[in-house]
Amino acid sequence: MDRAAKADLVSTLNGVFANTSVVVVAHYKGLTVADMQKLRSQMKQAGATVKVAKNRLANIALEGTDVASIQPLLKGPTLLAYSSDPVAAAKVAVDFAKANEKLVILGGAMGTTALNVDGVKALASLPSLDELRAKIVGLVQAPATKIAQVVNAPAAKLARVFGAYAKTGDAQTDEAA
Repeated sequence: MDRAAKADLVSTLNGVFANTSVVVVAHYKGLTVADMQKLRSQMKQAGATVKVAKNRLANIALEGTDVASIQPLLKGPTLLAYSSDPVAAAKVAVDFAKANEKLVILGGAMGTTALNVDGVKALASLPSLDELRAKIVGLVQAPATKIAQVVNAPAAKLARVFGAYAKTGDAQTDEAA
């Protein structure tokens, strides 16, 4: 990698660290290429990204960012998982680590808050941003539906009463004939 490519990588990583909500650091020693591709595709589906970068370049890119607290974790073969959704990267990383013991989560950062392994697992157990949005929409729509049912209930009851009277009236005229 030449000097220009390294400078480009450092600036790209610096932008990533400055603009993402969460960064998860993990060791990937022993993962096969197929496992890494599977991890990358799962992250992509969740709206997250996995990047393997030299620790020295990542340390340079961390300077002056909110997630600089992950610098001590960057030792050995590390990968960085990050996302703008505060839960996505952590959730996929923890799920993948459960299925594959060669991915070892070291910790991470959420904004200025440093996370240890338990913090990353706790973050992964939270509902994602899309799940929270769906719950809020459901809560907002539920009362509106109930109000419409309450308003329409008297009219429906009247319609059933009139229908019943009409049937009894038809039955009485049939008996008279």
